[in-house]
Amino acid sequence: MRKKVWFWTLTPVALTLALSGCDGDSGLVVDNNADSCSIVSSSGSAVVVGSGATGDPAAPEAASGYRLGYKAKQSSKYMVVANTPLATKAGCDVLKAGGTAADAAVAVQAVLGLVEPQSSTIAGSAFMMYYDAATKKVTAYDGREAAPAAATGFYLVRQDQANASSPAPVPSARRSGRSIGVPGVMRMLDLAHKEHGKMQWNQLFDEGITLATSGYKIPGRMGDAIKSSAASLALDANAVAAYFNADGTPKATGTITTNLPYAQSLRTVANGGADALYTGALAEAIVAKAAQSVGDDASRTPITPSLLTVNDLKNYQAKKREPVCTTYRSSYYICTMSPPSSGGIAIAQALGILENFNLSQYGPSNPTNEGGVPSVMGVHLVSEAERLAYADRDKYVADTDFIPLPGKGLSSMLDKTYLNGRAALINPNGQSIGLTTAGNLGDVPLGVDKTVEHGTTHFSIVDAYGNVASMTTTVESTLGSYHMVGGFMLTNQLTDFSAQPADTAGVPIANRVAPGKRPRSTMAPTLVFKGTGPGDFLMATGSPGGGNIIQYVLKTVVGALDWGLDTQQATSLVNFGASNSATTNVDGSNTSLDLTGLIAGLQAKGHTVSNAAQSSGVSSIMRVNRNGVPKLEGGVDPRREGIVLGDGAL
Repeated sequence: MRKKVWFWTLTPVALTLALSGCDGDSGLVVDNNADSCSIVSSSGSAVVVGSGATGDPAAPEAASGYRLGYKAKQSSKYMVVANTPLATKAGCDVLKAGGTAADAAVAVQAVLGLVEPQSSTIAGSAFMMYYDAATKKVTAYDGREAAPAAATGFYLVRQDQANASSPAPVPSARRSGRSIGVPGVMRMLDLAHKEHGKMQWNQLFDEGITLATSGYKIPGRMGDAIKSSAASLALDANAVAAYFNADGTPKATGTITTNLPYAQSLRTVANGGADALYTGALAEAIVAKAAQSVGDDASRTPITPSLLTVNDLKNYQAKKREPVCTTYRSSYYICTMSPPSSGGIAIAQALGILENFNLSQYGPSNPTNEGGVPSVMGVHLVSEAERLAYADRDKYVADTDFIPLPGKGLSSMLDKTYLNGRAALINPNGQSIGLTTAGNLGDVPLGVDKTVEHGTTHFSIVDAYGNVASMTTTVESTLGSYHMVGGFMLTNQLTDFSAQPADTAGVPIANRVAPGKRPRSTMAPTLVFKGTGPGDFLMATGSPGGGNIIQYVLKTVVGALDWGLDTQQATSLVNFGASNSATTNVDGSNTSLDLTGLIAGLQAKGHTVSNAAQSSGVSSIMRVNRNGVPKLEGGVDPRREGIVLGDGAL
């Protein structure tokens, strides 16, 4: 069979981007290759993403299922991997015009809020790992949503927080205004852009504005989300106007639609900077929407309002955190997200446990076939390491501005001797440990919190300067809180907090609600370098998937580093893993693979296996070296609608 050759070309929108830098610097690395940022089909004709032409990767597809035949894509200078083709294109156009990974991240987020509202929003939260090639420094950017100043530990369970007999928020904590916190993603992007951007801020929203104004086809996952959430969306007149037909039916996948309020919101933020979302008319509109007390439906359904104020928005600050970095097998240096995310610590702990085992001998069979079928021992060891890491996460990790990590902090949790002791709890030839307990990191009076998380999307970017961004961004559950204002969704991010401030024994929970506090997350944008420090970039990856993000990202990292899989093989590989529970997950999305032997083998080792299909995975970029020349290699999750775009196929 003749192998397809993929190329990418510039789209007209990118030509409108001026070449002046943020500080007057005109030294942009502009790509004049006409084959960049769009796809050339097997017939040789160029296909512009979003054009609707035959072969357009943005043509709406079914929202679920596993797409066979994805192969790693390569380019030489820059690359964007995202879960929605239109967002990938927006980021690639910025890189082609000389922008940095920080510039492109703004453009990608602006489009995602329009075409992937079930997963992220410009009024949401995000974490980003950023590698600056000039300084060889990795920075963790925290744009996590925060609780209002008026919130207490009972914010999610009592309408009147001070009254123990008060009923719970209605229609539910998630659908009420109580789930809506202070958004963080745009202030985070603004902070990163000021430090690492080259293009003007107002140049980065053009693609999102054009799509919202001229129209786009509703993607499959978005169409399914609107359909499944129709009853909740019906309580909000803005959502009905955006996502319903005139006859009251939800707009279906493939429908060409516009979102003029969103276009205006993007113009406001483009011209006024990120502060335009946090002060002035747009901030006031967000607060008013969160305070809605009855639905816009005919029944006027009661809705418990938020206690969010304009001062909460005005006072919000994105933060730079010290990244969670660790060595792996003395050959790799891995940096991932710090608290309030728990994902980075859990991944670093799991890797520290796994380096006590020779994983390389337990790789998948036939990896050229969609990454292959994982081995019983490979899944056993990885899922056991995850159980131990999740146990520590559930007890110890929360917003460290409020609840410090145990012992000496991060160094105690990642201590190699401590993790070696945790690894000793795993029996390679015996039974699964199943439900386990946190390690002994001191007498810490904290209860265990198993709050379930949802949602999110992820993208990875490498620019022509060698900078790298790995960013996970979220609306929390599908379409967030179902409150819409300015054409964008407001999240239900605060439901990532523990609903109760203490466990059944009365022991305080680290992840309890508090004024200004940020809820624990599992998002884990990750960067991998060769050697024992940053400098020789190897891999950027991350994943949607709520509480399972740790499992998806770890599978991809282990697949690449221990099992030698290429980027697409590591991404396409069957998702597997376990939280601190008796259940081991084995993704059944790829029905072309026979997993019966794997499942039987795991069951023989005491694993209770869930073989349900999973709809979330990872996006990845690796740098590969062929004949001494660095090249980029990208892979996208076949369970989603994304693509890889860059400066050409090699």
